[in-house]
Amino acid sequence: MSKVQIKVNDNGSYRITGDVELIDAEGNKFVTKQTFSLCRCGLSNNMPFCDGTHKGKFHSVVRATPSESQ
Repeated sequence: MSKVQIKVNDNGSYRITGDVELIDAEGNKFVTKQTFSLCRCGLSNNMPFCDGTHKGKFHSVVRATPSESQ
């Protein structure tokens, strides 16, 4: 199985790439593609997916410290 990548985008979503099964709290599966974005601002009208509503309204830049990035 290939490694899944989750990228924290500046001022935006979590970008998920890889073979992932996304489920809700009751175990129901969301339909996803090989690459998709999850909302982290809470403004999306298509939760849990990002719809771009955050643009200009959400600011967050997160960086891993060198010891965490390995």
